[in-house]
Amino acid sequence: MNSNTDHPPTKLAMPDGRRISYIRLAPQAQGPKAQMPTTQDNGEGTARPELMWMGGFRSEMRGGKADALHEWCAAQGLGFTRFDYSGHGASEGRFEDGTISRWLEETETIFREVARGPQILVGSSMGAWLALLLMHRLVGRLAGSNEDDALSRIKGAVLIAPAWDMTERLMWEPAPDDIREELMETGVWHRPSAYDDQPYPITRALIEDGRKHLIGGTTFDPGCPVRILHGLKDADVPWQGSVTLMELLEADDVRLTLIKDGEHRLSRDKDLRLLERTIGELWER
Repeated sequence: MNSNTDHPPTKLAMPDGRRISYIRLAPQAQGPKAQMPTTQDNGEGTARPELMWMGGFRSEMRGGKADALHEWCAAQGLGFTRFDYSGHGASEGRFEDGTISRWLEETETIFREVARGPQILVGSSMGAWLALLLMHRLVGRLAGSNEDDALSRIKGAVLIAPAWDMTERLMWEPAPDDIREELMETGVWHRPSAYDDQPYPITRALIEDGRKHLIGGTTFDPGCPVRILHGLKDADVPWQGSVTLMELLEADDVRLTLIKDGEHRLSRDKDLRLLERTIGELWER
């Protein structure tokens, strides 16, 4: 099945007028998961958990892992939502204008306005950071108000090579002094890419905004089971960061799986099967 033609995107307008693209697969009344017992949805009837996909930095919702999950969900009868951040893929906007605050706002908007009922969040690389930030934001709002019950919709999270605090840990801190000076003086550094012939821009705004969202050094209870998958051969996001993340999450039901021969993308067939099994375990809880 060709996802580029069979699953056309829909546009969602943000408050400032920019439009982001998403694809939502509605749950089907067939497939092995569709036949399983439903879970309670806050006393408002029954609903089966759906999946919400958050891609990585400069990735598109029609990437290999998201396409594979879409087809797996379709075969299982599960609902699935994926989207492009502004400046990515089919969404509007310039990539250079992107910040963690902007992409987090888009993530929460998709979660509230497009994704339906209980959700299992699936985030890859930067998308895993955004999933953590979404849960952290909802935890904070829940503590200050009895009105926001959105956190209860999150039934689990699967984080693939989570690049939490990446703007600081993986971009700013490793950068040589001359690169830091260039970034501060000109507002942009064109960083070489291992996945593209052309370098991509890292902006001063991205780095400075990212500092508003750092989770290192703080702990919080995500309020749901969390599964982390990370390859030991990941050259982009060191696996040791996932061990540290385990310490930051104040919950007992957090598990880390290390894949000895796995690299950053974890998109091989056997990686995808592991991802599906991991999601399936959370779904069946």
